[in-house]
Amino acid sequence: MDENERRAMARAASGARPVGAFIARLLDPLARARGFATTTLLSEWPAIVGAELAQFTAPDRVVWPRRQQDGQEAPPARGWREEGAILVLRVEGPRAIEVQHRSGKILERVNTYFGYRAITELRILQAPVARAEPPSPTPPEPQAAAVLKAPIEHEGLRRALSRLGATARSKLTRG
Repeated sequence: MDENERRAMARAASGARPVGAFIARLLDPLARARGFATTTLLSEWPAIVGAELAQFTAPDRVVWPRRQQDGQEAPPARGWREEGAILVLRVEGPRAIEVQHRSGKILERVNTYFGYRAITELRILQAPVARAEPPSPTPPEPQAAAVLKAPIEHEGLRRALSRLGATARSKLTRG
């Protein structure tokens, strides 16, 4: 058995993998384009800053300082920080003042997540934060026998009236 066959057998023996493992591998290049080393800062944002702040904030991008060649002194440029990166945080407009007030605590939590002082500055971008929509409630299945009291011979009309009656009854019971 050669090396490739052995690796293929080892992969097959490892069992099923979660879909998230494949999605993370696909999203990592997109996250790197926005300055994120991995997608974990994006996916674990509610755990990092807390559920309350995560409702109206989201990390937009990370601006890392440029590396310098040995012996060269970097000219001061806008957005350049010698000691760490800049986290651009997307915040819903009315909450920007609150986030600015809490910026020190947010920086502390993010740097605790990284394990070192990776982020030294927080910039606020007032823009809408995309949220996952809650699933819409589905109407219950109609109960055909209990809905109609008069016999109706046309099958299509009977089904339509059954659905209409069940929907009307469910709206009355929901309030």
